[in-house]
Amino acid sequence: MLQLLRVVMSSMLAKVAGLLFLLLLLCIPLGEIDSINRARGESQREAASELAATYAGRQTMVGPLLLVPYVERWMEPLRNAQGKVIGQEPRSKEMAHVVFPDKLHIEGTMAPQERYRGIFRIPFYTLDATLSGGFAAFDPKAVSHSETDSKLEFKAPLIAFNVSDLRGLDGSPTMTMGSEALRFRQRVPGLDDDAWFANGIHAPVTGAALAAWQAGTPIPFEMKLGLVGQDTLAIAPIAEETTAHLSSPWAHPSFGGRFLAAERSVTPQGFDARWRVSSLVTSAREQVRAGLSGRGGAVDVASSADVAATAAPAVPARRNLGPLQTFDVSLAQPINVYSMSTRAGKYGVLFIGLVLMAAFMFELFRKLRLHPIQYGLVGLSIALFFLLLLALSEKFAFWMAYAGAASASVALLAVYFSAVLGGWQRGLSFGAFVALLYGALYGLLASESNALLLGALLIFGMLATLMLVTRKVDWYALSRRSEAAPVAVPEAQTAA
Repeated sequence: MLQLLRVVMSSMLAKVAGLLFLLLLLCIPLGEIDSINRARGESQREAASELAATYAGRQTMVGPLLLVPYVERWMEPLRNAQGKVIGQEPRSKEMAHVVFPDKLHIEGTMAPQERYRGIFRIPFYTLDATLSGGFAAFDPKAVSHSETDSKLEFKAPLIAFNVSDLRGLDGSPTMTMGSEALRFRQRVPGLDDDAWFANGIHAPVTGAALAAWQAGTPIPFEMKLGLVGQDTLAIAPIAEETTAHLSSPWAHPSFGGRFLAAERSVTPQGFDARWRVSSLVTSAREQVRAGLSGRGGAVDVASSADVAATAAPAVPARRNLGPLQTFDVSLAQPINVYSMSTRAGKYGVLFIGLVLMAAFMFELFRKLRLHPIQYGLVGLSIALFFLLLLALSEKFAFWMAYAGAASASVALLAVYFSAVLGGWQRGLSFGAFVALLYGALYGLLASESNALLLGALLIFGMLATLMLVTRKVDWYALSRRSEAAPVAVPEAQTAA
């Protein structure tokens, strides 16, 4: 019975089953390494959130736009307890008319910088921009009356501007309207406290600009803006025609938002991008109008980009218009080490399986006998590669970390198999096979768009090579010889 058990345990089928079971066991350390990688990636996101809370976050820019406060006055019948009209009662309410620019052009450069939180590097930028455009001539008749036979009393207008994180303002913006220099102040008056635009900044229209507005003439403007933000800049196209030209020495931009760049050029020296967005293709102005009023709806947002046009009914404060439509550009990190490590780990089981298969082929054709513990050590060494890759990539460039981890793993396996397989040539050939696998894996990681194709070709190539090499092998005869052959002792162990 004992002899029969030995025969069964030494059979090829039992060895294959044992290797499959070992491969399943090695999924445990691979899973733990993946958990560590995800935890480190989450720590990086927390570091970015902390910097956003203490310095500046991602920026969304809206404006400038023109707010015209006014008071609407009318008379309402005054009735007694019996409902009889006994007089007239004056009533009034304060509202504001919003005017968007006819044209808005943004010319800016984004100077990149990196800030650290622990070991994590978070990209930031400093935007140096000029916003130029103009407002159409103001026509009081374009403002709608909400009450019958009411009169409108207009007050001096003001410029409103907002970014999502005002802490990012690099100094005070300067604005010239007509020939008049305007000065910005905190918050936007006349808006409900719960209106998100109320947290912006405003500049009263004075002097020559106010005179031009009162005379009903178009008013050009130019605004100088310095803004710091974390990785992403989003701009809402609120004008009748919004154009933008942004450039930066950052060579790895990511374009997003509702509207992609009409023209863009990305080189190792940086990027240059242009946008052109018409009001005909965006609801950004409707969304901004809705954001100008809070619960009370005290702002008359019935306006259009051309104030001479017929005004539309007020937009309900709670109208759901979805997220603000913008065009975006982000300073993306060229290589996110945690996403790259996660992608590498997805090939871990395949990688270990190919290495164990190669060791099994050496055992089978060289008539050697490898112990399950030796197979386990080989699998653990491959799993350790992914942990070493993660640790090194936090300190060095990813390609350097990959080269270092792969070199250490190949050297370890070459030295180990030189002793196990009984010769340096066998050890070096096995190390060369593993090095080839590491090179193929790096090719998969470097070509994200072709990763599936390259991975499929790699698996097909490995299987085809194995099938071609073993196409004339008599597996039954080879199995019988393996069962009958005495255990081979490697030369290194004999010498010891």
